[in-house]
Amino acid sequence: MSGSNVKKASSSGVMEWISSACRFATDRNDFRRNLLVNLGLFAAGVWVARNLSDFDLMSPQPVT
Repeated sequence: MSGSNVKKASSSGVMEWISSACRFATDRNDFRRNLLVNLGLFAAGVWVARNLSDFDLMSPQPVT
C-alpha cells in the first residue's frame, strides 16, 4: 500500500466519523440520542463554568 492510499483512507474515515456524529446529533426523531447529546452539552457547560469560576476579572491585577 502506498502512502497516498493510506492517507486518503484515513481522511475518508475521519470525514465519515464527522458526518455520522453530525447525523447522530441532529436526528430529531430519536429521544435517547437527543437526551444523550443534551446531557453531554450540559456536562460540558458545567465543566467550563466550574473551571472558569476561579478567575475573578474584577480583582486588582498584581503589579509586575
